[in-house]
Amino acid sequence: MASSEFHDFQRRMAAMPSAPPAASIVELRARIEAAMAPLPLADGVVAENLELDGVPAVLCQMADSSPDDPWFLYFHGGGYRICSAQSYKAHGSQLARACKSKVLLVDYRLAPEHPFPAAVEDTLVAYRWLLRSGVPAKNVVVGGDSAGGGLTAAFLLAARDEGEPLPAGGLCLSGWLDLTNSSPSFQRNAETDLLFSAAIASEASLQYLQGQDPRNPWVSPVYGDWSGMCPLLIICGGTEVLEDDSARLAAAARDAGVEVQHKVYPEMPHVWQTHYPAFPEAIAAVEQMATFIRSVTAEKS
Repeated sequence: MASSEFHDFQRRMAAMPSAPPAASIVELRARIEAAMAPLPLADGVVAENLELDGVPAVLCQMADSSPDDPWFLYFHGGGYRICSAQSYKAHGSQLARACKSKVLLVDYRLAPEHPFPAAVEDTLVAYRWLLRSGVPAKNVVVGGDSAGGGLTAAFLLAARDEGEPLPAGGLCLSGWLDLTNSSPSFQRNAETDLLFSAAIASEASLQYLQGQDPRNPWVSPVYGDWSGMCPLLIICGGTEVLEDDSARLAAAARDAGVEVQHKVYPEMPHVWQTHYPAFPEAIAAVEQMATFIRSVTAEKS
């Protein structure tokens, strides 16, 4: 069952007066940045702005981190249109502390200014930067939430297709994994998902694709060939419209012989994991992530 704390939080948020709609995507991004970028870091974590061969990023790590700590290459959510590494800095710091990892938040290019495949290209640049910096692939886990969860899966297919060594594992949180937006849960959970919807997904996919094929596996990884892939942890909530995207990816990967953990948290909404450590279910999800990161990097050390 979902915690009463989380439902109370949702009710308070729903009762708050809403701001006037943003006049443009640029204004919306600025609002998000102003609200989220100044949030405090987790205790003991430091953040550093980096340039990864032209791709901006933020590195969050414990002040006393070890060179042997795993690297968590993280792709933020936002429908490929909004949010940034800066707006996710506080969340990245919480993950760095909880997962005992160096969390590298990638500021991939956004649509509509930079449609597909710009975001996928930037993930490959960031990963190659890590490898050239001397970080072994076996010490890297790649993950993200929402569009970033879809981008994680797209990156894994692209890295394999491009002949790069695969990371130790991939972690998809509430992933948007099929940009045809045809999963039955779009209808089944339409009334319970307050953050994402078929209308939002349709608009965002049009801006990201700009006429390109939504069934391209680097766009919609549920249509990809998952043979030979690294282990996956796929986490979603039972009330979100993307619930079936996660189930379909898990099935496709398992059918290809991939080691998959697929966990559905009943009654949890879209990207509740980013509310860590405010609610028990967010804590449980992040602890599951931490266990996964430790296990897949230890197996290959």
